[in-house]
Amino acid sequence: MATIKIFLVEDDPDWIRAMTAYLNSEPDLEVAGFATSSREAIEKARRLDFDVVLLDIQLTDYEEEGIHTAIELHDIHPAKIIMLTSMKDESIIMQAFTAGAVNYVEKTNYKELPHVIRNAHQHPRAMDALLKDYARLKREEQLKQLTAAEREVFELIEQGYTQPQMEKKLYKTESTLKNQVNKMLKKLGVTSRKEAVEKVRRKGLLPPK
Repeated sequence: MATIKIFLVEDDPDWIRAMTAYLNSEPDLEVAGFATSSREAIEKARRLDFDVVLLDIQLTDYEEEGIHTAIELHDIHPAKIIMLTSMKDESIIMQAFTAGAVNYVEKTNYKELPHVIRNAHQHPRAMDALLKDYARLKREEQLKQLTAAEREVFELIEQGYTQPQMEKKLYKTESTLKNQVNKMLKKLGVTSRKEAVEKVRRKGLLPPK
């Protein structure tokens, strides 16, 4: 029987101890490591070997920190992310899926975790397809307010084109292009090209400044 390795990200030491003991009592589950903050989670994720992340939505840095941590983890590790929550706010749950989580479990229902972990690890394809489609829809939702010309400009910026390269490719003057860029930034609610790309890539979930 293959062991499913779990990375636990939670700011409550008592919960970490209790969950580690509970999950390690299952023959096919093993807590491979834990982190108590977003920064520690991201650092450890680069060197730990794990299959599934159990991630608290409310870490101590600020409310909903776990949502932004999920985005970072999703970018650097292929593990399946399951969000832990004590909240029943539907908008928060939707943000968790937007951030790439495959499921969520209310902490009071912790006894469901072994089943949820096994399911996420053993049957990922259907959920992966749904999440990919959801990510596409979230991207379109953000870009639908742009004109065809503004979207073309955004996509070139996303691909790494510089201002002179875009002017040459699109046969546009510097002033015309700058005007379109400024309109695109305003519609996306950001102040720089880098922030525009980051916001769309993160499906609108940018951490507070």
